[in-house]
Amino acid sequence: MKKISVIALIVLVLLSFWNCEKDDLCAESTPTTPRVVIEFYDNADPTELKSVTKLVIEETVTNTKLVSDASLEETDDARYLFTTNKIFLPLRTNVDQSVFNFTLNKGEVNETTDELIFDYTRKEIYISRACGYKTNFEITNPTAIVATLPGTWIQSITVENVTIENENETHVKIYF
Repeated sequence: MKKISVIALIVLVLLSFWNCEKDDLCAESTPTTPRVVIEFYDNADPTELKSVTKLVIEETVTNTKLVSDASLEETDDARYLFTTNKIFLPLRTNVDQSVFNFTLNKGEVNETTDELIFDYTRKEIYISRACGYKTNFEITNPTAIVATLPGTWIQSITVENVTIENENETHVKIYF
C-alpha cells in the first residue's frame, strides 16, 4: 500500500509540472506586433532611396506625435522631426484604420501636409501566456493609400507587401 501511495504521489507531481510553461517571462526575441515599414525614394530616380528631412508624422485620430527608429530632433514645440529614408509606424490594433499626417516642415510658412489612410484587417495570434497576443495586419485597399490633402509633397505611393507580419521587409514605398 505504501508503494502505491509513493507512485501516486510521484505521478501527481510529474503531471503538475507537465502543465506548467517553462518560463513566465517573454523573451526579447519573441515576435511582437509589427509596425508598417515605409521607405522613401527619389521620384526622379525611383531606384534610389532618398532621405526626407524635417518630416513630422502625427496620427490624426489621437493627434499623437510618433517616434520611430529614425534619427530625429526635438524642436521647441515638442514636435518630432525625422531625417531618414526609412520609418516604422505602428498601426492601431483596436480598429481597422490608421490615419497619419505626413508634414514636411520647411519653416513656419512653407509646411506641406499629406494624409495617408491605411485600411486593414487584423489577425490576433496567440504567442504564449507570458507574451500574450500579437496582431498581424493585411492592407485591404492598397490603392487607397494616397496623398489626400492639397499642396502635397508626395508624388506617388506603392504598396510592396499587403501582409504585415514582420518588420524585415518594406511594406510601402513613398516617392517624392
